[in-house]
Amino acid sequence: MSTSSRKRGTTAVGGPAAVVLGLDTITGLQSARILAARGVPVIGVTNDLGHYACRTRACTRVVQADLRSEDVVDVLVRLGPELGDRAALFPCTDLTVLQISQNRERLAQWYHVALPEHSVVEMLMDKVGFLQHALENDLPIPGTVLIDDRADAERAARTLTFPVALKPPLKSAVWQSHTSAKAFQVEDGEELLEVYDRIAPWSDRFIAQEWVDGGVDSLYSCNAYFGAGSRPLVTFVARKLRQWPPHTGTSALGEECRNDEVLQETLRLFAGVDYRGLAYVEMKQDARTGRHLIIEPNIGRPTGRSAIAEAGGVELLYTAYTDMVGLPLPAARQQRYVGAKWIDDRRDVQSALYFFRRGELTVGDWWRSVRGPKWHAVLSRSDPEPFVHDVLQATRRGARMLGARARRSLRSRPRSPGRVALRGLPVAVLGVHDPAEAPGAGAGTAPLIDERR
Repeated sequence: MSTSSRKRGTTAVGGPAAVVLGLDTITGLQSARILAARGVPVIGVTNDLGHYACRTRACTRVVQADLRSEDVVDVLVRLGPELGDRAALFPCTDLTVLQISQNRERLAQWYHVALPEHSVVEMLMDKVGFLQHALENDLPIPGTVLIDDRADAERAARTLTFPVALKPPLKSAVWQSHTSAKAFQVEDGEELLEVYDRIAPWSDRFIAQEWVDGGVDSLYSCNAYFGAGSRPLVTFVARKLRQWPPHTGTSALGEECRNDEVLQETLRLFAGVDYRGLAYVEMKQDARTGRHLIIEPNIGRPTGRSAIAEAGGVELLYTAYTDMVGLPLPAARQQRYVGAKWIDDRRDVQSALYFFRRGELTVGDWWRSVRGPKWHAVLSRSDPEPFVHDVLQATRRGARMLGARARRSLRSRPRSPGRVALRGLPVAVLGVHDPAEAPGAGAGTAPLIDERR
């Protein structure tokens, strides 16, 4: 059963609505704010009305649906007759992109959908299909082995150069019921086999792909929107500066940059498949060879860092909206390289504290890294409630973590439980912790690679 709640403080002034699927993500929250600031009426669709992002003022309405199943399509069909003009759909998760693509005929009466043919959607979203396409079209990718059974895993353990990322071709509902990670990083063949044996029931097939050597600042991305005929209407290139968790996580701080090789490979990839819609490619420059290698594409949706384009004066999402509904395109579509940044404030503090504690980052280095024009992932002076509730929710998680740590200390070192709790208190209020101290972490536990971008 789906429910909805009317939201206050909207900036909407009229015109066709934008429906944001996945409001309960950083990507969904940012998309709603960007579009609402342009006067677009925004309706949010969420798995969880209690999520901090659902406190936003950017939406005229928030509707609850199961975004992992066809229920989201049923909710959109029921919502359609209430919309007036056809609305622009902005799916913000991979599974909603797939649901919208599969059911576009059911939705066509009430919604604009910017996606290529469904076969192209499936190929680009399925990592196996994309790898086969990349090999056939000479696109640069790391060394890879497809794993269908234990024998394939053993072959990967023998032949690949480590470290290796082990991941499913598609983050299915079954996979997501076990973990939010998109991959596990393994350091040698023995660990690959151990992790494979543990996660084999979560997916019918896996990909083992060589880890590209280089720091986090070697990870480049290009966000783009393609109109009819694969015409690139807007592009924006950026790179990571910090992430959380610190070595295998999602971006916490990024900056725009110029990288023409990343831009040209992005254009070549999507022009070759008659693509339309929002698109994203992440590439990493191998420190050993200097080559830029495609890590993965994301299609049909905004990404976590796509809002950096707004900080750089480029209207990425509004371009998508105007193209979908048939309005004049905005003028601000050319990247000007003004040094714009994107920051997820709470998670960047987590990452920075991690490196402070290890002597790998100074306060001066941190300050210089965050200076300049920027877009905040959650923090907003005009829309403060999501950030406040994000911190509150993180604080509760931190308190539970400290409680669990104190209980473990009571069992192992009953003489000093108070010292353990107090030592963690200053960082727990932000949900900050060492990833190695997370529940379930320890010897033999492969690092997680988060799915947010």
